[in-house]
Amino acid sequence: MLLLCNYYVTYRCNAYCEFCHFGIHDNFDSTPYARLEDYKSNVKQLAKLGVRFIDLTGGEPLLHKDIHIMAEFARDLKMQTSITTNGLLYPKFADKLAGKINLLHFSLDSPDEEEHNRIRKVDCYKTVLKSLEIAKSLGEFPDILFTATNSTYKKLPQMHEIAASYDLVLLVNPVFSYWGNPGLSNEAVDFVDNYCDGKMDIYLNKGFMKLRRNGGNDINRPLCKAVSRVVVISPMNEIILPCYHFADDKILIDKPIKEIRESEKLKFFQKMEGRFDFCQGCTVNCYFEPSFAFPTSYYAFTSLTSKFKYGFNKLVKQKIKKRFVSKKEIH
Repeated sequence: MLLLCNYYVTYRCNAYCEFCHFGIHDNFDSTPYARLEDYKSNVKQLAKLGVRFIDLTGGEPLLHKDIHIMAEFARDLKMQTSITTNGLLYPKFADKLAGKINLLHFSLDSPDEEEHNRIRKVDCYKTVLKSLEIAKSLGEFPDILFTATNSTYKKLPQMHEIAASYDLVLLVNPVFSYWGNPGLSNEAVDFVDNYCDGKMDIYLNKGFMKLRRNGGNDINRPLCKAVSRVVVISPMNEIILPCYHFADDKILIDKPIKEIRESEKLKFFQKMEGRFDFCQGCTVNCYFEPSFAFPTSYYAFTSLTSKFKYGFNKLVKQKIKKRFVSKKEIH
């Protein structure tokens, strides 16, 4: 059952984060922006196939000049939209994006300005804070996304204080291992897990942490649903298989997506999801979030409390606040 589309609208990025190796910063001719015509066709088809969540991602998604049109198009199809941004371009797009993004995330890697800018290798700390203010002034309730690494995880309490000062949820994203990069140490996992435990205004998927402690995905008993529940589309109008982080093959979208989903190649990747050699030990959050969407495993059950807390914050608490603000403005 397809749930989520990770749509890479561009691979270009205007930051150089030390824990990320995906963004392309030069030779832009080799990485086009997703064509709006292709995007609309694909998203319309995905909506008919049952996809209800679309993450407009990159690179830096706000580098795409039509990002607000993309967000609005998906919302009009009753999809839940999400965007994670470094904030540099948000002031430019804020008015155009207002009301079109269900889950707006601003990345903040440290409570310390100098450290954050060093990690991002670009001066953007103040812009993130400015973007938070702008978003809230427009009636948005963004989240602060903190990627916890072995160098920064002890800053979690200060990050929590910053989020609380804006009355926002702190999303804790434990850095994962890929392409030889180390994930969080056991000490860091314990610290993060213990600090977040029981706090209503922090989202940390407890299932992720259990999975990490148990060594990640086991190819003999795979947990990953990266093909059956997720479709990943590149700026070049390709479906990436089995996932973006460990791309093994691509299928050009030159026919209806329904036909592609029924092809022998895609069925092979669906049968092999979580079973490839490179799937051993995987803890990539992007795919275990939808993999744990239904309570069909121990890890999925463990995730439920975290999801309920986040749902309460986003769907109940913030809606009440929005109505309260609206009433104050009327009077």
